[in-house]
Amino acid sequence: MTRALLITNPVAARHDARALAAVRETLRQGGWSVEVAATAAPGDARRFAERGRADGFDALLSYGGDGTAMQVAAALAGTGIPLGLLPGGTGNVLARNLHLPGRPVAAARTILRRAPISIDLGVVERDDGPHYFAVCCGAGFDAALMLRTDATSKRRWRRAAYVRAGIAALRHVVSAPHRFVIDGVETRLRAAMALVCNCADLMPPLLRMHPDIRPDDGVLDLVVLQADGLWQSVTALMELLVRRGSARDQVWFARGRSIRIEVEGAPLPTQLDGDVVGTTPLDIHVLPGALTVFVDPATAPGGAGG
Repeated sequence: MTRALLITNPVAARHDARALAAVRETLRQGGWSVEVAATAAPGDARRFAERGRADGFDALLSYGGDGTAMQVAAALAGTGIPLGLLPGGTGNVLARNLHLPGRPVAAARTILRRAPISIDLGVVERDDGPHYFAVCCGAGFDAALMLRTDATSKRRWRRAAYVRAGIAALRHVVSAPHRFVIDGVETRLRAAMALVCNCADLMPPLLRMHPDIRPDDGVLDLVVLQADGLWQSVTALMELLVRRGSARDQVWFARGRSIRIEVEGAPLPTQLDGDVVGTTPLDIHVLPGALTVFVDPATAPGGAGG
């Protein structure tokens, strides 16, 4: 019998007891034994996942948002123990990039198919240790937006909360001089936002950064947007959305295994998969194939494989 630890974030998942019971029953009928651990304080998901790893569980399941999923993934990095995603947060961006069902019971049925693949993780080195991301990390406008979007708005408006806050903030966008070091090569640019992406879709299906970005290619993709004020912010976004693959004026792409982001002047806030973590500078590198995750073999993103 497969033993699984299901780590749930009751606040992010916004579920009731019946939804959780339905997930457990679905897995039980598939021959799994499931133990549930509910988070109550920051860092609980990672602590529970580390306990589950040490206790020899066959799989760890995350029921919540991207923040909960990444705490569990951090404990599983490099272990080969598979992660099962049960989407229940505001964005569920990692699950959407992996083409997983949006409803938790349907996601549980996908997990029962036992189709694991290996994807890369990004890691940011901080004084308190490594911090991981599976979708993207960034500095500047995106991280400031995360700071301004409160939990109440996210619960009420879900992804629309970020859209509302972003539109309201566009007129205040300002670019600052940045220094980027990609695999040892330095580039200096002005930027309002710098994103380091492991996945292509940051707000599926509305915002795809570049069609060539894949979570299993062993590299990270840097996307830099230059803008000042409302009009330039709009034109930069349109350039990103409409002119993928052509010459660019306000959008710059690069890729590498290690990326450093520095800002001249006051440090900027930074985010990892939607969680604000410290300020610039950022030292980032890729861990190829570090995370094993269950997917639906019929809809898994092309090129991903275990």
